[in-house]
Amino acid sequence: MKGFVDDIEELTEENTNFRRVLYTAKKMQLVVMALGPGEEIGEEVHNDRDQFFRLEKGNGEISIDGTVSRIETGTAMIVPAGARHNIKNTGDEPLKLYTLYAPPNHADGTVHGTKAAAEASKENFDGKTTE
Repeated sequence: MKGFVDDIEELTEENTNFRRVLYTAKKMQLVVMALGPGEEIGEEVHNDRDQFFRLEKGNGEISIDGTVSRIETGTAMIVPAGARHNIKNTGDEPLKLYTLYAPPNHADGTVHGTKAAAEASKENFDGKTTE
């Protein structure tokens, strides 16, 4: 297996898609995201997976089970399985972040150019990995 080795800061900052799956392993998945000013991921709950986020560029807020925290470049966040959460871009520039799902959440290779495309999609992790 080759795994994943690359400049995550550069990949995250250059991403213009709402969601892009970069790598899917059996038990973890790496995804980059971009939120425009005023945009949000949308409130969600993953009952069977933990999620890690790192904000590479921008300002915003994260809500985890009703607790809202300000976030800025360099902020790391962990959302435990079962927690209702959302991330909002409260700045004037695109918010760029990456996230790790454990276990994976999306089909490998998924690209959603916009939030609307993501909401319209029915895709889910199907057990297929990058390698």
